[in-house]
Amino acid sequence: MMLSVTESRFTELAEDVRCDVHSRTQDADNDVRRAEISRTFISDTITAPTKEMNEYAVRATLGDDVFFEPSTAALESHVAKLTGKEAGLFMPTGTMSNQVALRTHLQQPPYSVLCDARAHVYRMEGGGIAFHSGANVIPVLPENGHHLTWEDIEPRIVSGADVHIAPTRIISLESTLNGTVIPQEDVVAISKHARDRGIIMHLDGARLWHVAVATGLSMNELCEPFDSVSLCFSKGLGAPIGSCLVGSKEFITKAKWFRKVFGGGMRQTGYLAASAAYALTHHFPLLPRVHALAKRMQEGLEEIGVGILSPAETCMLFYDPSTIGVEYWEVVERAAQLQKPIYLNGSRLIMHIQTAGEAVEDFLGLMRQLKEEKAQAGWRGQQQADRGRKHREVYVRCGPWRGPRGLPALR
Repeated sequence: MMLSVTESRFTELAEDVRCDVHSRTQDADNDVRRAEISRTFISDTITAPTKEMNEYAVRATLGDDVFFEPSTAALESHVAKLTGKEAGLFMPTGTMSNQVALRTHLQQPPYSVLCDARAHVYRMEGGGIAFHSGANVIPVLPENGHHLTWEDIEPRIVSGADVHIAPTRIISLESTLNGTVIPQEDVVAISKHARDRGIIMHLDGARLWHVAVATGLSMNELCEPFDSVSLCFSKGLGAPIGSCLVGSKEFITKAKWFRKVFGGGMRQTGYLAASAAYALTHHFPLLPRVHALAKRMQEGLEEIGVGILSPAETCMLFYDPSTIGVEYWEVVERAAQLQKPIYLNGSRLIMHIQTAGEAVEDFLGLMRQLKEEKAQAGWRGQQQADRGRKHREVYVRCGPWRGPRGLPALR
């Protein structure tokens, strides 16, 4: 039976379906948002694609990545070569990249994954290791309070054939972690001992680009100790979306299967891949300025007397305003009330490629003013920042309508 729709009825259907996501003042709204981004210290994921990035991206190839997408394949090949690995796989998110990597490595349970107790794969990926891979997690706190060493890891490795245990199959490291860098000599030592024991090495290198800038080591050198590495394009580099997982050809072939199972098989990804390529070419060179801004922020806060919970080794730092008698919620509220507002959410201050230098100076000016107000109100003591403890929660999130509460360190 042939079905037919009248022209008037189809017009009605089309009218129901049509959608316009732009406001009447969209261009002006976007200009306002760009200004807000330049004065936001909450995360480096908030950066917006530039006009130049968009112009480059729209010229990308028009393939279907579930089958083959040329621009995406070129990006994957480039990142694999850059990191000294055989193959790469474009992923929509860093969480999926990490979780697909771990699931691909973990072939037959029972097994366990050993990682830093502060790691993103453990604390901020929705319990994905247990959910996706059915693996036990062994969280380890570093004795030095900064980064894991082999001395921290070795006693916690589970091995043997006892039916009561889940043997350690993977050691997953993260660099940067809370903006801090694991010394390469410790990474190499961990990798050597792990491989001697047949343990797989994975790196959550979402901000590994920052490590290369801070240390001068090549991406190849940084990735060599690992069997798989996840690298992010949206954190730090300013692409709108995407990560790349790298490893051996056999590993990436299997990972592509799991990416599909996880719902990550994408179609016309050329635009996204080209945005990432633009970020590598044009935004990576901006990272030294980002580090300089973070160091300027730390130096300025220390001059005022504000405590530093975790210093600016790369793009972020964590501060403690209680040393000048101020609470986080006061800082958040007052910063939002400035003539040119500054946007915060607690103890973490992140600089990014679109951070305005003026915003750093304005924040420091606000902290000086708050210190003066507290002194005038009778504040005399100077509480010491809790920097001496080895194991502390440095990330405290606070909004203007609620008090501070400790949270796992976010990325």
